[in-house]
Amino acid sequence: MKYLIILFSAFAIIACKKDKESVSDSKSTDSLIIVKDSSNIDSKASHVLVDVFPFPPEIKECSCYFAKNKADFENEKYIYADDAGKTAYMKLDGKRIAMNLISSSDMEVDEELTKEIENENYKISVKGKKIKNEEVLLFEGTLTITKPDGSVTTMSIYGECGC
Repeated sequence: MKYLIILFSAFAIIACKKDKESVSDSKSTDSLIIVKDSSNIDSKASHVLVDVFPFPPEIKECSCYFAKNKADFENEKYIYADDAGKTAYMKLDGKRIAMNLISSSDMEVDEELTKEIENENYKISVKGKKIKNEEVLLFEGTLTITKPDGSVTTMSIYGECGC
């Protein structure tokens, strides 16, 4: 009987030890996943959320306005608009903002479109290539947003400039 109790106890100890190893193995795997997920969250936090918005009522005459692609443009889902001279409008990180244009290329002369916009939270660069030259000028290109922490968000744009 004593041998049976000792044998059963030894078996229980061995079984418990294997369970503890399995549990600690799964914990280390879980913590690796958590660390990986945490780093993904941190990197997403540094990128800029660019939302669509309706055409700004402040713009009355000449303007440039862009969407992420041709389909969004045709559905009036704009991510950028400016009055072709002084002020650019975007909805960034959930807030609609108006920013001063620092520089802009002459769209009538150049085949390339360039615009630089900056405020205390964002530096924005718009670069495009003319794809159609009619009453309004169609452009395809990229919009790059840089935050003060050095993070950069770049996306394709499609849109037009005209009066």
